[in-house]
Amino acid sequence: MKWFLLTLSLFVSMGAFAEQDRYQFDNNKQAILFEELTKELRCPKCQNQNIADSDAVVAKDLRDKVLVLVKEGKSKDEVIDYMIDRFGYFVHYDPPVTPATLVLWVLPVLIVIVGFGFIVIRQRKASVKQTWSSDDEMLLAKLIEQNKRQEQS
Repeated sequence: MKWFLLTLSLFVSMGAFAEQDRYQFDNNKQAILFEELTKELRCPKCQNQNIADSDAVVAKDLRDKVLVLVKEGKSKDEVIDYMIDRFGYFVHYDPPVTPATLVLWVLPVLIVIVGFGFIVIRQRKASVKQTWSSDDEMLLAKLIEQNKRQEQS
């Protein structure tokens, strides 16, 4: 039991030794701006993770660059523009509306509407009742009679 508790306490305390970034700011406004920016900027290497939460080396480099820009007195928009110029719109979670992004949003909706219209038209055509003519009745009777003869022979 002693070994179990010792091992358990060892594993639980491992989190205390984890490295954590500590940044020094000149004022509270810079700290708030830094936190907002690191949560709004996406890590270029990671899958859908911001640079505040990412442990990737590139995310740490981006956090350091954001820190430098914030300490230089750059505004939020200036820092975001700098990152977009360097990494493209992918680095920002809120990209602007461009013709390319508009197509990405509108095209799936149009495809669904066209598909729904196609289904409705097909259903309407299929629901039109077919009427039997007397010629069709005679042909059917003849085929049934031929089938009976073949079964008997």
